[in-house]
Amino acid sequence: MADKRSIKHSIKQLQRIKTWQLVILLILAGFLSATFLRLNNIGMVQRRTAVLNADAVGDNEKTQNRLYDLQRYVSSHMNTDMDKGVYLKLGYKRDVQTAYINAANDTNPNGNIYKKAQEACAPRFSNWSYEYIQCTTDELAKYPASNDLINSAKLPIADSYLHVFVSPLWSSDFAGWSVLIFIVIFIMIIVRLASIILLKLLLRHHYKNI
Repeated sequence: MADKRSIKHSIKQLQRIKTWQLVILLILAGFLSATFLRLNNIGMVQRRTAVLNADAVGDNEKTQNRLYDLQRYVSSHMNTDMDKGVYLKLGYKRDVQTAYINAANDTNPNGNIYKKAQEACAPRFSNWSYEYIQCTTDELAKYPASNDLINSAKLPIADSYLHVFVSPLWSSDFAGWSVLIFIVIFIMIIVRLASIILLKLLLRHHYKNI
């Protein structure tokens, strides 16, 4: 009998907090989690856009500062994965142009052949791309001594202009704590339901043994 009363008391204790109340708390926590996670992602997008804007202006110092801001934000906030990262396309284009200009031989009988290659390729491509580089290389190859220019130009490494930062699985910000609360409430609901079912089964088994 003591075991029976103990089981009934445990069931009553668990039933003090209704499941529907926990479900409402779970929904609220889920809404907060989704909101804060979305805000984290928006913050990453804004900082990535700031990097690209600085790159478009051509201010290397400002670009590096914006990259640092982006790295610091992504590394300390969850749900800020950058997918393919941020590529400084315009900075790479400028550095490639500078490399070719530095290597160009203005005393070539054909004049500045790099400038001629640009004039031929620029109207055909609205965006900087591998095809643009290939076009420039093909145009340079049409002129005498162009192979020396191509080989002597110290082109930058394209991969070094790609920046990928990884966000943590969990961060101690509003998003992180709201997700943690959501998980705790979800576990409470599961444990509560499982405990009630188990206790009722034990109580039913107790009746059968009497």
